[in-house]
Amino acid sequence: MEALAVRLSQLDAEAGGAIRVVMFYDTLMRRRVDLPALARASAGLAECVVGIRLHDTGRVIRFGPDGRPASGPPAPASITSPLVLDEEEIGAVWLERPGPPGLPGSLDDLLLDRLGIAVMAVVERYGPARTTMADPALVELAISPDSDEAARARALRLLGFAAGQPVHVLAVRSHLPLDKVGGAICPARPVKAAPLADVGVILATTVNPARVPEGVRAGIGATESLDRSWQQARTALRFTTPRRPVVHHDDLGALALLAEISRDTARGNADVSAIIRVAETPEDLETLDAYCATGSLRRAADLLHLHHSSVARRIEQLGRTLGIDLTEPTGLTRASLALTAWRLLDA
Repeated sequence: MEALAVRLSQLDAEAGGAIRVVMFYDTLMRRRVDLPALARASAGLAECVVGIRLHDTGRVIRFGPDGRPASGPPAPASITSPLVLDEEEIGAVWLERPGPPGLPGSLDDLLLDRLGIAVMAVVERYGPARTTMADPALVELAISPDSDEAARARALRLLGFAAGQPVHVLAVRSHLPLDKVGGAICPARPVKAAPLADVGVILATTVNPARVPEGVRAGIGATESLDRSWQQARTALRFTTPRRPVVHHDDLGALALLAEISRDTARGNADVSAIIRVAETPEDLETLDAYCATGSLRRAADLLHLHHSSVARRIEQLGRTLGIDLTEPTGLTRASLALTAWRLLDA
């Protein structure tokens, strides 16, 4: 490689310089240096301040070309490169070179690229890396009912979970990136996420339902066996609504049996068919949903920001449409079950 660099430098100074940069970082990686040593060596090579930042710890490392930690506030970066590991941005590296960035013939892009590779190698070596996104194949192996326990244990170990550590499974639908959702739900403990088929999967050692971001739907399984927990999480996700965006399977009780009913059977039920007709008018559907959720005209009126007499008139009309006396406990139960079964048709 040294001989190649010499020959290239005689033919093309920039090509020879590029080879020398690659050799420089190959040598550092073979010596298994740590992050401060990487920053120090890079600053000497670049002849300017070099910075490294890791998002999960907030750690920032800056060294100047004199080999000493850079003092004072950081200067504006002349060039920055993100650190992307397992499709998640875990940090950044940059140069604080005085003068205009992107000088002709500059090897800054290559230097930062090789520095980024070296930094991620160090993070993985001394990790495990605290990334949230994981290999979907590993996550699927951990939760699949077709996996034996040995394969499941190995997958969890490779994902960074200690043996015997309880792991919760969540099925989520989200407008936010999965790593953001996972980090919010379990900010200080191991958590992994991956897209799987039509839903996102999150594996977490602890789950705080109150920390699920707004607008995210999440179903939570039990912690007994991961394959069973995954099925429970998917079922719970089907029961989520705008009013109840997070559902734990344990809280469903006998309602979970509704998920076992076939779509044809549900559509053929007279109460569910009536709900389908009601759903054609969003205002009626919202009124019925609020009333079923609260079981009270006054509390439903509070949710809808209406006078309770207005809600009473709507409920009376809805009762005639459904053919159910909604003021009776039995009628309210029928309407609630039919409304839930209707939601499961499209969940």
